[in-house]
Amino acid sequence: MGRPKSFEPDVVVAQAMETFWTNGYAGTSPADLAEATGVAKGSLYNAFGSKRELFDKVLALYDRTGSEMTEELLSRPGTAKERIRAYLRFLVDMDLNGPVRRGCLAANTALELGGKDAEATRTVRRIGEHTIDLLAARIEQGRRDGDVAPEIDARAQAQFLMNTVLGLRVMAKAFDGPALYRIIDTALAGL
Repeated sequence: MGRPKSFEPDVVVAQAMETFWTNGYAGTSPADLAEATGVAKGSLYNAFGSKRELFDKVLALYDRTGSEMTEELLSRPGTAKERIRAYLRFLVDMDLNGPVRRGCLAANTALELGGKDAEATRTVRRIGEHTIDLLAARIEQGRRDGDVAPEIDARAQAQFLMNTVLGLRVMAKAFDGPALYRIIDTALAGL
């Protein structure tokens, strides 16, 4: 009988997420993961199979927690424009106030692996589609509530806003808050 695991897999995935998010997939070594998680490389591989399988679990966690956070922020009281503005500003502020300006893990993965790795490309697209669905639902609610014009195509507007989210997350690596807030205001002018 083998030794029981002396770590919580969910905690290890969350710790690994921070490391991949900061360093990227290629920039994260097994030694980095062992150091970040406090779990020996052999135990990591026994529990998760490979660096890539652990990364896949990281992306699933990022998707789940990001969707939960997005849904929570968008569901608070206010108009669609107010809630989406608060959501976009939250993302910008999170990026600007972190110890390292690392942007969005999904966007970083798209830039690093997209088009070269079919599974990573599908995963990043799925993460984006979840956010688009949540934004479209909030815009639809705004149409029902009367604070979004009835002619607004909720899906097209949500896709545009997802593009804005990704651009903001990349730009947050080099631009300051006022510039990013102006982009948010411009993106929401048509809503």
